[in-house]
Amino acid sequence: MKKISSFLLILLFINGIAAYAHVGSAGVQMQAQAGPYKVMISVTPPDVIPGTAKVTVFVENGDAQKVSVRPIYFYSGDKGAPTYDDLTAIPGQRGQFEGSVWLMEWGSSSAQIRIQGIQGDSELIVPVVAVSTAEREMPKELGIGLSVLGLVLFLLMITTIGASVSDGLLKPGDALNAKQKRKRWINMGIATIVCSLILYGGSSWWDAWADEYKEWLYKPLKGNATVGVRDSQRIFELKIDTTGWNRKRRGSMLSTLVPDHGKLMHTFLVRIPGLDAFAHIHPERKDSLTFQTELPRLPAGKYLVYSDIIQYSGFAETITDTLEIPALTAAGPAQGNSAIEDTYVITDPLNTPGKIPMDDNVVICGKPGTKTVFGDGSYAIWEGKPDKPLEAGRPYQLNFEIFNPDGSPCLPEPYLGMLGHAAVVRSDGSVYIHLHPSGSFSVAAEKTFKNRISDTARVVKKPSPIVFRDSVDRHLARLKAMPMIEREIFLMTEMGMYDTSTGGMTGMEHGSRISFPYSFPKEGRYRIFLQIKRNEKVLTGVFDVKVTGQVAL
Repeated sequence: MKKISSFLLILLFINGIAAYAHVGSAGVQMQAQAGPYKVMISVTPPDVIPGTAKVTVFVENGDAQKVSVRPIYFYSGDKGAPTYDDLTAIPGQRGQFEGSVWLMEWGSSSAQIRIQGIQGDSELIVPVVAVSTAEREMPKELGIGLSVLGLVLFLLMITTIGASVSDGLLKPGDALNAKQKRKRWINMGIATIVCSLILYGGSSWWDAWADEYKEWLYKPLKGNATVGVRDSQRIFELKIDTTGWNRKRRGSMLSTLVPDHGKLMHTFLVRIPGLDAFAHIHPERKDSLTFQTELPRLPAGKYLVYSDIIQYSGFAETITDTLEIPALTAAGPAQGNSAIEDTYVITDPLNTPGKIPMDDNVVICGKPGTKTVFGDGSYAIWEGKPDKPLEAGRPYQLNFEIFNPDGSPCLPEPYLGMLGHAAVVRSDGSVYIHLHPSGSFSVAAEKTFKNRISDTARVVKKPSPIVFRDSVDRHLARLKAMPMIEREIFLMTEMGMYDTSTGGMTGMEHGSRISFPYSFPKEGRYRIFLQIKRNEKVLTGVFDVKVTGQVAL
């Protein structure tokens, strides 16, 4: 634990605020087992492409002597990847390395980490979404200086050309005659026109390049969420808004989506302003733009909508919207017919903790170091001190201990192929992220890059949208028809987290503690919705935390 604490003290980075691959959290954190080495990795992508991503690696277990990194782009693959760059060992901090890697291509990228040490060599992949989200502005002082320098060079060029056809041809002591003076002025005039045209051409080229860059600035997907009624059941529908669709960049991506944890879309609904009602649902695709599912028994109100999708290239995006949910009707079903993976919870408002009437699906918020009781009497304790705020920009292990109602340790059952899920939402909705014990990245994206590296093709062949979509729909239908336990084992095996030969988990520890690596991107108040499964039922607990501004070391 001492090693981890020292690591958290130095592993500082500033996350850019973007709306891709979740909202407001651009950085990627991963904890994984790379062969004999247990590692924690942080990658902070640039907000301008091309640009450099900051990479920090902490080797917790194992004696690593050298750590290196290189980018892997989805479309060029392993054969088109550059050589590895070595990360620098941090003096006085055993097992800690940091450095940077250039990301030259827009879109789905990854950082391939190679660890070399006494226990052998190992590699792992960290998926990274590389997009331009910002424009750089020139400092005012630098702009004025360059303008003055440019004007001086412009005048020097004109006078030099004029002198070269007049004064430069005179013998010492001779003076210019009228014809030579006229020639000088004519050539200076021509030089002025030519130089002005060159400057105009350069300015036009720069403006055209800047306009093209603006076209490639990442624009988050928007959705139109509505609630209808069918057979007395409220139906959630999300239509993806393609207004202003960039065909050059987006293409037919909506027909080439891939499942993540067995679902094509993960949608989170959070009631505002109190963040006091929450749902995790999985709309199914009806056509390329439309996703639908039955709505759990959420109370009426205005909700934030966050819907996660993954492209076949591993590019992860979050579709956002707001939604008015009408009140339940008396004739509606008691519990609805939602899938067992779809769940909801009601809790106390952010500003008035503890003030809520108790019901079957009500839980009371906790804080670090306190207990939150699930609906079945089991409970979770978030390790930490309740009155000590966390710091923005500092990576944390969010550790939760799970207990049965009698106080004995609880071993959670797999839920969508993982031992736990967590959704983190800032009070104003500007930050949202869906976390797993493995980190703040998409497992489907990680698998995509592993498959891409094993593919020897220099340039990937884009799939046929119709064929690809049909095959994905058949795959999802097979998953839906499986018994729940069989489906969970299949998902864990598919993600490389279950060994069918031994019947045990790989790459994660199956214990009563669940850890989520995360760095809060900015100060504010946050609510964490923790989800586990026990006795084949999904349970949701809620925790609040205050995050202060980043403290410089």
